Amino acid sequence: MVSKLGRVIAATGALLVGMQMAGSALAQDKMKIAAGQRGNWDSAVPEIMQRSGIAKKYNLDLEILYTQGSGETQQAVISSAVDVGVAIGTLGAIGAYSKGAPIRIIGAQSTGAGDLYWYAKPESGITSIAGNTGKTIAFSTNGSSTQTVVKAFTEELGTKATPTATGSPTATLTQVMSGQVDIGWSAPPHGLELLDQGKIKKLATGNDTSLKDQTVRITATSVDVMTKKRDQINRFMQAYRDTVDYMYTNPEVMKVYSEWLQISPALALRTRDDFFARSSIEPDNMKGLDKIVQDAVAFKFANAVLTKEQLADLIQIPAPIKK
Repeated sequence: MVSKLGRVIAATGALLVGMQMAGSALAQDKMKIAAGQRGNWDSAVPEIMQRSGIAKKYNLDLEILYTQGSGETQQAVISSAVDVGVAIGTLGAIGAYSKGAPIRIIGAQSTGAGDLYWYAKPESGITSIAGNTGKTIAFSTNGSSTQTVVKAFTEELGTKATPTATGSPTATLTQVMSGQVDIGWSAPPHGLELLDQGKIKKLATGNDTSLKDQTVRITATSVDVMTKKRDQINRFMQAYRDTVDYMYTNPEVMKVYSEWLQISPALALRTRDDFFARSSIEPDNMKGLDKIVQDAVAFKFANAVLTKEQLADLIQIPAPIKK
């Protein structure tokens, strides 16, 4: 027979194990995420992940910091100031890696560039993206996908305007409307109402170039974070997959997205349905790599084309977690 003391010890042990398990379940792993351009549908994945409860499902608690663009996001990743950077320009990441930066791609973030559009004031007299000698054309930050598009405009469409870093869509709009910059850039939902009202005129999108068939932005981490927090990175990317599925199958997402940005559900729905096919933000498939590595050299992000071995080292997308 088990003595009374033995039963007490056993019960106490079971209680302690239960308390440890409960504590483990409640103690979520905190992750710092940097994302470019607050409000863009594609870069909203971590925000929606957190607000929908999907992050919690994977025992993650996200602290999300928003930047002016890829350049800032990439620097935060390289310095390990954040665990993950979302919406980093692919060519910028390749350029940084080729120079020895400890950056690793853990997911495709946006394929094609139809969401990025360039515009001018109707009274400016600018009617085309081509030409415009003596004018200025905006991009967000160095190394960004918007800078890549502007380089493609120059190489493929004959743009002669001088590229100028202007930051976020909101900051860019201010500079265009005040006459500091001639051609601005933006991404939905930013500026859609002004387009509808005729206060700005769209000139081109990133999909007017060969970038329409390429993964133009990626999700990345640093070697240090990858080494120390691999399990968290794996869970984050699986939560990312689940969030993309939620964003295209659950109508509740429009309430989450519109309340976050304080825009109408109709504008939220237009942002998704008119500009972002689900395939454009799936994280598991980097598209157009052969052309991307060539463009990295042509656009002077890198001095030499990355080898297959280098690409395998740079791109380390975690395998899906079996459920």
